[in-house]
Amino acid sequence: METFTQPKITGYRQLSEEEVALMNEGKALAEQCGAYIAKLRARDAEIAKTPPTTGEAPRTLDQRWISIGATDLQRGFMAVIRGIAQPTTF
Repeated sequence: METFTQPKITGYRQLSEEEVALMNEGKALAEQCGAYIAKLRARDAEIAKTPPTTGEAPRTLDQRWISIGATDLQRGFMAVIRGIAQPTTF
């Protein structure tokens, strides 16, 4: 495998191949979570096209909580990636 030397970015160090692999794995997991959130949002968009029948319980999801969960997942993945990269700046 060819060695890649990352250009110097202020506050960041050169990552090992293992660290790069861990970051890529985390990014892939984040993409899976993002796809799941998109699926939850698309579900309600599709359901909104058909009116509920009389007496039927709400069929939509609580999109407020879906959004809170999406934000928390993004924040969590950013924290994990930062934990791997270990930047020295604020």
